Amino acid sequence: MAEVLATMVVGPLVSMLKEKASSYLLEQYQVMEGLEKQHKLLKRKLPAILDVITDAEEQAAAKREGAKAWLEEVQQVAYQANDVLDEFKYEALRRKAREEGHYKELGMDVIKLFPSLNRFVFRIKMGNKLRIILEELDVLIAEMNCFRFKFRSGPPGPVNHLRENSSKIIDPVDIAGRSRAGDKEKIIKSLLDKASNVNLMVFPIVGMGGMGKTTLAQLVYNDPEIQKHFQLRLWVCVSDNFDVDTLAKRIVEEAKKNGCQANGSSALDELQNAVSGKRYLLVLDDVWNRDEAHKWEKLKSYLQHGGSGSSVLTTTRDQAVAQLMMGAAKGAYELGRLGEKFIEEIINSRAFSSKQEKDWPRELVNMVGDVAKRCAGSPLAATALGSVLSTKTTAREWKDVLRRKKICDDRNGILPVLKLSYNCLPSHMRQCFAFCAMFPEDYEIDVEMLIQLWMANGFIPVLRGEEHPEISGKNIFIELTSRSFFHDVKGIPFEFTDIEVSRVTCKIHDLMHDVALDSMGKECAAIATEQSKSGDFPHSARHLLLPVNQPETLLNASLEKGSPVIQTLICEEYVNKDLQHLSKYRSARALKIKIMRGSTSRTMLGLEPVWLHHLRMGIFN
Repeated sequence: MAEVLATMVVGPLVSMLKEKASSYLLEQYQVMEGLEKQHKLLKRKLPAILDVITDAEEQAAAKREGAKAWLEEVQQVAYQANDVLDEFKYEALRRKAREEGHYKELGMDVIKLFPSLNRFVFRIKMGNKLRIILEELDVLIAEMNCFRFKFRSGPPGPVNHLRENSSKIIDPVDIAGRSRAGDKEKIIKSLLDKASNVNLMVFPIVGMGGMGKTTLAQLVYNDPEIQKHFQLRLWVCVSDNFDVDTLAKRIVEEAKKNGCQANGSSALDELQNAVSGKRYLLVLDDVWNRDEAHKWEKLKSYLQHGGSGSSVLTTTRDQAVAQLMMGAAKGAYELGRLGEKFIEEIINSRAFSSKQEKDWPRELVNMVGDVAKRCAGSPLAATALGSVLSTKTTAREWKDVLRRKKICDDRNGILPVLKLSYNCLPSHMRQCFAFCAMFPEDYEIDVEMLIQLWMANGFIPVLRGEEHPEISGKNIFIELTSRSFFHDVKGIPFEFTDIEVSRVTCKIHDLMHDVALDSMGKECAAIATEQSKSGDFPHSARHLLLPVNQPETLLNASLEKGSPVIQTLICEEYVNKDLQHLSKYRSARALKIKIMRGSTSRTMLGLEPVWLHHLRMGIFN
């Protein structure tokens, strides 16, 4: 079924190329002089492919292998064409800089990033590149006709304004607070009743993904009785990397935020010191690995030094994790389905969010009960399905959604409905969200930076006469958040004024992260410390996050092997030495690097064109 596979991000890429090929800069600075015929052909061929992308994506999602292979080839050619068009754009910007008298300000390292300064040589070189792209497009169009792909209108276009009354959308967390009140009280009672226990208590919450385990754990964690009872509360997300030393270090960092002193020769010694003698509650959210019980036992031996009544509350999808790792065969709390009344409430809040209740279409309201039955008691599924239905205005459209065999099932859980929700997004929103696959699970994303990265990569449509791309980016983020693609948003909500607001951050639910990964494949990557030691560099990645120490060592070694295709590069740790071979970063649209110069540091966020921001931030000095 088409809803089981998250569609590839190809349409938005081709659409972006179409806009670049029509850029006024190419005409104004005559960078395609002598290539006018090829330029016209390019501007005709791109819309021809774009017209059938939606049909091809639907067939690929329905597991038609030929359509999938064709889309993959379109994607590769589109990336090549994107680089070629950017070379034309950079040449136009070079000529603009020279015309405006700024050219002499550029250092030699910057000039190396430019195409050839000789117009004749540039025309020959770029003409050959453009010819290859056009030949590739001819082959794709011939195959497109053989496959008989048809024109189909895609999902709705760019969102230019927020939903009416969006502030009145009911927060599913509030619904969870009411619907899970009984679960919360039972868990709190169990934790408080063990106040005199000398041994560490482990209390796992087990349930299907998207059922609200983390939300329930948050309700318990923030309850006034719990806050009063425990001297120290700690929250750490584990996900799929159960590394003892790393986990101990993260717990210690949380303890220090709460004013604890932690001394020791290792992270585990610091952990023991931090919790020693204190009654604490540690939440280990999203525990996965069932094969490493010995690691848990090692960590637990250091956690045992807390005061009487200390407890570890865990959340996991896997019953075996609760039994084998946590040693709690009889103590696991199985989280049941959310009551149908609350599921219906979530669906109503999403599907009819732009209307007052008195204006809700009766025919559609009467179908909500049937929709709720397809959500398997999952609040995340209800939110996603309700958001899909908010774009459907007739009973026939609702019935078409309900006819799908796979919305929620025992084998795939709620992933099918999440992928359906993703596939129903406008194409540019799919690209913006899929890009987030570069961030690891539970990564705290800086929203302002994320929007800048979207802009740098050209993901946000720029429509003539419309608002600034940054405002469009904020609208896209708000819309995606309202559909639960982002959650755990912290900070002051966006105000569309000139007033600065505090840092806004968000996270992505692990199931939604699976959807993004399914769409992007190897296009996005994050290199963990362990991978970096093995030299396993993802040379096919276009968007790369490096959370490792001394990232310049890894980057310099990889650049020796050839030019990277990286478009986005984020280094989490300081770059202490020079990045070599900078001229090879010709594909880069965005670089975020923390630079250490002597006793001072600064963060460089380079946006397209990269050379301009290199100059501005003094990275070449």
